[in-house]
Amino acid sequence: MTHTDTDAARHYEAALDHLLHFREEVVPEAGAVLDASPRSAMGHVLGAYLGLLGTEEQDAAQAATAFEAYRADVHAAELTPRERMHVEAASLWLDGDLHAAGRVLAELVVAHPKDALALAVGHQIDFFTGNAVLLRDRVGGALSAWDTDDPHYGLLQGMYAFGLEEAGHYTQAEGVGLEAVERDPRDVWGIHAVVHAYEMQGRYEDGIRYLDARSADWSTGNYLNVHNWWHYALYVMETGDTDKVLEVYDAAVHHEGSGGAAMELLDAASLLWRLHLAGTDTGDRWPALADAWARRGDGAYYAFNDVHAVMAHVGAGRIADAEQLIRDREGWLRDAGSGRPGLSNAAMTAEIGLPVCRALVAYGQGRHADAVDLLLPLRHRLHTFGGSHAQRDAVQKTLVESALHAGRHDLARTLLSARVNLRPRCPYDQDAWARLAKAAKAVKAPRATAWHGRDPRPPV
Repeated sequence: MTHTDTDAARHYEAALDHLLHFREEVVPEAGAVLDASPRSAMGHVLGAYLGLLGTEEQDAAQAATAFEAYRADVHAAELTPRERMHVEAASLWLDGDLHAAGRVLAELVVAHPKDALALAVGHQIDFFTGNAVLLRDRVGGALSAWDTDDPHYGLLQGMYAFGLEEAGHYTQAEGVGLEAVERDPRDVWGIHAVVHAYEMQGRYEDGIRYLDARSADWSTGNYLNVHNWWHYALYVMETGDTDKVLEVYDAAVHHEGSGGAAMELLDAASLLWRLHLAGTDTGDRWPALADAWARRGDGAYYAFNDVHAVMAHVGAGRIADAEQLIRDREGWLRDAGSGRPGLSNAAMTAEIGLPVCRALVAYGQGRHADAVDLLLPLRHRLHTFGGSHAQRDAVQKTLVESALHAGRHDLARTLLSARVNLRPRCPYDQDAWARLAKAAKAVKAPRATAWHGRDPRPPV
């Protein structure tokens, strides 16, 4: 590694291991790389990636300043071709073009399939851009080059399992994910992949058992613990035990000691929004969460975060704050976003983020027909603004509930038929179908696979 001495290289390898395990220790170890070798090429690249992976606008701005100074100090000709590609990918992402950064990293791993940093960062870009095929194939295309006894092989399997799940290969995702976690019990991303596979099949009982059995491995000491607690709460919600859901929320998802990271706040908003859709009283949690979002003072950086901020404002009854965020993003698109075709968030905001935000406001105001009209054209394109199927399901459920409230029974039947036939075990879908049947009186239930010896469809 260029301009990297032995001590710095040791810290780099430790930082990479922490990154792959989502451990908080990655930050001090990455700093130690540059303390030992201030001009380390990969040390600066790693620092830039760390500033971007949290989808935090301020962290990204600080990383951009530091990386610009590095590039002014170290000429590209001094670097290896592989390092130059990392520098290019980091620079593109810092400039707002996630898609181009992902393409450069994909090209890099064709020549260097064992570059774990390129694979891990590219994998996260695929997640942030909602590209299920690349989530699967980026890692799958490199995995055969790895020796199965490599200490990081299992972690690559964990990534691959998540890609398989997002691409719809649930049985294979479960198997690969379980094997990954057997290789490395602290592979929280692999655990997360298995949990997603259960979620997408409506196997909430299996999910609860799996997370309970491995709680010591995932529940503390890593950046993903809040998100996995969120998954746990989703499973509990399917059991109907909303009191326990709120206990999990208060203990692990959002509380007075929470740090206010965007990726944790969006989990909190998503969970409360699902309870809101179900008509559950959540006490004073919405105002506290809306306050946390407001304290961030985010500008236009990642539309996926904006949607969850609007959920919090609407849930708290602060429609004016939600509408102000929408106006801010509209102004940003006019003044800055529209003039930069390579700015990924511009398209995400214009095509998905803003319509979803407007639909959430409409839902909060009881304008359910308007919410339907805004969300229905996006139904099959929501993935383009990032996140997972499980995360985006909060928006899909909003469409279902809007259709039910608006009396759009034919549409609600179509939406629920698709859901019931895909996940016949899902209690939410069964309940929504029963509500539809009660409202419409003459709706015929779709055919669905029996579960545990009984038909999951409610009687009509």
